[in-house]
Amino acid sequence: MASILIVDDDAPIRTLLRRILEEDGHQIREAGNGEIGLRLYREAPADLVITDILMPERDGMEVTLALTQEFLDARVIAITGGTGDQNFLNVAKLFGARRVIQKPFTPEEVRRAVRFVLDH
Repeated sequence: MASILIVDDDAPIRTLLRRILEEDGHQIREAGNGEIGLRLYREAPADLVITDILMPERDGMEVTLALTQEFLDARVIAITGGTGDQNFLNVAKLFGARRVIQKPFTPEEVRRAVRFVLDH
């Protein structure tokens, strides 16, 4: 299966995403902020990055933009939990996110987005 890097400052969300994706056979790495996430990706690119948008250090917008500029084949799914953050999700798409997910999400929403991005 795929290697997936989860970048989110919320440990319970990382754990939930890890559980969902490991059930599907994916290999997971985690980062608690955008700076660590970018470093991990640069050391060993993942097939897919799932990043939260609102984080300390470097936010998900910066992560998405940096990845899609440095690595033309980088595949990113952006997520956010803030209410009224549809604007953030739209901007994330402009920055190169292939899919966006609003929190709270269901396991099936995550699986659908991951399958779509990995297949395209």
